[in-house]
Amino acid sequence: MKKQDKKLNCWEFKKCGREAGGAKAEELGVCPAATDEKLNAVHGGKNAGRSCWVVAGTMCGERVQGTFAQKYQNCYLCDFFSAVKEEEGPAYQSSIILLSKIRTFEK
Repeated sequence: MKKQDKKLNCWEFKKCGREAGGAKAEELGVCPAATDEKLNAVHGGKNAGRSCWVVAGTMCGERVQGTFAQKYQNCYLCDFFSAVKEEEGPAYQSSIILLSKIRTFEK
């Protein structure tokens, strides 16, 4: 995959329309990845836009997914997840690290 000048957030990559002001935000609700500031700037994304796989309530296959434990299997196979891992290379932060950041922020 060719490196892009601008790193895409999940809602830009997947074109789900669930970002604030997005085409489907009113119908489906604003995605927590678009608003969750705990992971802002991780992997160069806005809020959790490039770490959505650790955020509960994001969409996959037209359905809202549950907790990290419930959805990780689907996320692991996601083209966006793969793209972020490839784009980040050695700077990629594992899910364990990201979950730790969320827990630290919540304390």
